[in-house]
Amino acid sequence: MSTHAPSLPANERALRHRKNADHLTPSQLATLQGAFGAVQAIADDRGYAHWAGIHGLPLPMYCQHGTRIFLPWHRAYLYFFELALRDQVSAAALVWWDWTSVTSHTKGIPAAYSQRRVGGMTNPLFSAAVPPPARVNGQPRQTTRASDTPASLPSVAQVQAILQLPDFLDFQSQLENIHNQIHVWVGGTMGQIPWAAYDPIFFAHHAMIDRLWRLWQLQHPSPTFPPGLLTQALPPFSLTVADTLDIKLLGYDYASATTHAVAG
Repeated sequence: MSTHAPSLPANERALRHRKNADHLTPSQLATLQGAFGAVQAIADDRGYAHWAGIHGLPLPMYCQHGTRIFLPWHRAYLYFFELALRDQVSAAALVWWDWTSVTSHTKGIPAAYSQRRVGGMTNPLFSAAVPPPARVNGQPRQTTRASDTPASLPSVAQVQAILQLPDFLDFQSQLENIHNQIHVWVGGTMGQIPWAAYDPIFFAHHAMIDRLWRLWQLQHPSPTFPPGLLTQALPPFSLTVADTLDIKLLGYDYASATTHAVAG
């Protein structure tokens, strides 16, 4: 899998639109499940454990938290993971979990990710194995969750207040705080950085975070960035922060993003 700077070739100009996890058609859900199931079955660097391990264990744990590249690094990470999904199922695209929605505040984790089995088979969106190189003292072997009450999820009003912040670093810091709350809310391995990305819900959560950055970009089209930030590298990816700013050059957008509405 190439991790070099993206461009938008002719055959990618029809953007793929990441959709709300609660709004998928049966066919779209089957495509997503098929893609996750396929990458989870691969043991080499094309597979799920490889991509989850880039974020956490095994070392060196490239993930960025509490740094000024939190949002750009995770955008690059999701971009390349989505390409890995599409290598297996060409129609696949990530989806976002809108944890501000009425549905989430009633039911919590989307049904696509909360059902242990679908169609008599294991649901690859429910959990994933953690292979031996990423375990500590033999644990964990599988991702787990211990979710809090749905009503305690962040509200639309909380997110709207963050989106109004004009300074990128202020916005990023406050959005990361909300992001942290979701990891703790899901609990289990999602609440532990070394194994968080092994849980499939991680990618739906981070797609929501990325989508909110996209909404902020639409509302603040000419932000000022600190000196040196745009040229900062995003290891292990051969990208800089500047390479992540235009998601259409990355070949995707978010369904309903142009409405600027938090809930989608």
